[in-house]
Amino acid sequence: MLTDAAVGDLAAFGPFFAVQTHHPDSIPREPWHAMNELVENPDVLMDRVAAVRSRLATAGGQAPDSVELRVAASVAYLGLVARLVSPALAVAVTSDELLELDLGSTRWQRVLGGAFPLSVQRDADADASGQDASPERMAWLLARRVLEGPVRDLLEVTRAFSVSPQVLWGNVASALNGAASMITASQPAWTNRARVITSLLLDQPPLRDTASASADGRFRRRSCCLIYRAAPNVAGVVCGDCVLSNDPSP
Repeated sequence: MLTDAAVGDLAAFGPFFAVQTHHPDSIPREPWHAMNELVENPDVLMDRVAAVRSRLATAGGQAPDSVELRVAASVAYLGLVARLVSPALAVAVTSDELLELDLGSTRWQRVLGGAFPLSVQRDADADASGQDASPERMAWLLARRVLEGPVRDLLEVTRAFSVSPQVLWGNVASALNGAASMITASQPAWTNRARVITSLLLDQPPLRDTASASADGRFRRRSCCLIYRAAPNVAGVVCGDCVLSNDPSP
């Protein structure tokens, strides 16, 4: 079971890691919604993408229709998966549990910008708890239960906006690396385990070949999330880990 202490520990890593919990038999009430609505109701995802599109346009001083829909969809997807993989990675790093992130049981609030409120089932995954918590096993579990579960489910519906799987899986790799960096920055004692689990995840399907590391260990993805296209007249609008960047993030 995910303890109160564990929930508090997640919040210490930053807002993208913080979660609330709910009983498995409870019914979501406003402003909470089950995250599977993003997969099962096309209007919900469309509304999310349109809202991101409007925000990107405003930031770039443009009309919303000046931002390609696929650009907004890629950025919206990056925000969704970053919110899921961040606490999942932190739990795998700091405990012998696996966060339950099935979209049917995970809840969210449709807040735009930053880390939207997220609530997970109180019970952690029993298949992980009490067993081998080696980095290899935790990476294996994360790949199969998170990446091949809710992350892929969201990816498949986002592809309808003409965003390539290469870009979308690159977004996942970037989100994982960002989460690992935040874990190590806030609590250096977890640096080795966080980096090992992340490296193992990036070295197996579906993330294999989505990113590379330079000789000094710096992470660079092999695709672009497309956000630079939201401000085509502004030079240098790329993320630090982007394939288009000359200064990759650590």
